Amino acid sequence: MEATVPDERPSTEGPATFREVFGQREFRAVFVAGALSWVGDYVAKAAVTLLVYQQTKSVALSAAAFAVSFLPWLLGGPVLAALAERYPYRRVMVACDLIRMALMLVIAIPSLPYQAVLVLIFAATLANPPSQAAKSALIPQLLTGDRLVLGLSLNSSIGQAAQVVGYVFGAGVAAIDPAVALLFNAATFGLSALLVRLGVRDRPAVMNPAHRSHLLRETREGFGIVFRTPVLRAIAVLVFSAMLFSIVPEGLAAAWANEETRGAVSAGTAQAAIMVANPVGFILGGLLVSRLFGPARRLKLMRPLAVLAPLVLVPVLLDPPPLVVALLAALCGFAVAGMLPMANGLFVQALPNGFRARAFGVMATGVQVIQGFAVLVTGVLAERLPIPIVVGVWSAAGVVLMAVAALRWPDRQTVDDAITAASVANAEPPPDGPAGDDTVGDTADPHTSDGHRRHAVT
Repeated sequence: MEATVPDERPSTEGPATFREVFGQREFRAVFVAGALSWVGDYVAKAAVTLLVYQQTKSVALSAAAFAVSFLPWLLGGPVLAALAERYPYRRVMVACDLIRMALMLVIAIPSLPYQAVLVLIFAATLANPPSQAAKSALIPQLLTGDRLVLGLSLNSSIGQAAQVVGYVFGAGVAAIDPAVALLFNAATFGLSALLVRLGVRDRPAVMNPAHRSHLLRETREGFGIVFRTPVLRAIAVLVFSAMLFSIVPEGLAAAWANEETRGAVSAGTAQAAIMVANPVGFILGGLLVSRLFGPARRLKLMRPLAVLAPLVLVPVLLDPPPLVVALLAALCGFAVAGMLPMANGLFVQALPNGFRARAFGVMATGVQVIQGFAVLVTGVLAERLPIPIVVGVWSAAGVVLMAVAALRWPDRQTVDDAITAASVANAEPPPDGPAGDDTVGDTADPHTSDGHRRHAVT
């Protein structure tokens, strides 16, 4: 029988509901498991940072303990993420959770030298790229249409909420006993593995053993599919540009709060307000925009929101009080979260199934590098110029960059052709059997006409 290609272009259907999304049993398991491991991760970051500082009394080593968790993405994120294509997604996620659980239990051993702690933290975070890549590739198999958009917004928002909760809870528990916080993190990984193992059905690996080549070649193919496909390249530019400026207030919060506080609030309060503002705005933006507007309207709002995100930060040129800076940072996070689910949803529509995990690795690594670059460059500039001037001018440059990206957005025909090509590729199994199972869960609506996703930043 000839395979039929579904029409996956954005439709005028109404927005999906939370009930519809959480009615999908497998998504519930993945969502809760992700929330647990994210909270545990941020609790552990707070605990390890304090643990190293208690042993060494060195701010530099304490900062290194925090930064080491980003190294796997920078040193080999796309390669590690490519591993997820070779094995069933559920197996990858469970194995990574168990590995991280075991290593956290070792780190919690009393009086462990800080050198060993740093090595073990690095080893544990090596499991992050394949685990997150597998999760990112699995979610579009569980949800379709506007349910997928809302599901991805929920997934993104819970990550931001976990950051706030994890840091606050972790700092409090670690102040009493860092080992307790580490044991808590180990327990969250154990529960996450159990939820995924019992709550998600097994599916075959996307890449059959007969189709494997060298891992580096497979990684290179991931870069190729992203940057040689006009639609995917345009989305990557939009996402990377958003990350280039939205992280800056958070990255400079400590110095900004201590230099600019004018007596209304303490420096600590100002720093906390600026640091949590973007995640809070992101949570609200992701949930409200996905919930209040249908797919067609969100598609129209995507590019205006992309330009609005840096635009709301330009007024910091006037050197407002820190709490106003926090409000502007929250508005920036709101705008970014409003456009990301649709942008990343189009990304998955134009992406063949066999490249999902590898493409996620490319995007996630790009986000990490872009954010680190932005904070590093603006930090160096802020050594010589006032912080409001640096952030304001940087954001104004972001407005120009986003406007160019919006103007160079592919036309509708190009987008439709890319979606159709990916749909045809996904509907045609290879000669030796299916490369992967894209069966949607029981509550999926077969009549839904659009499908979306987000990478994981985020």
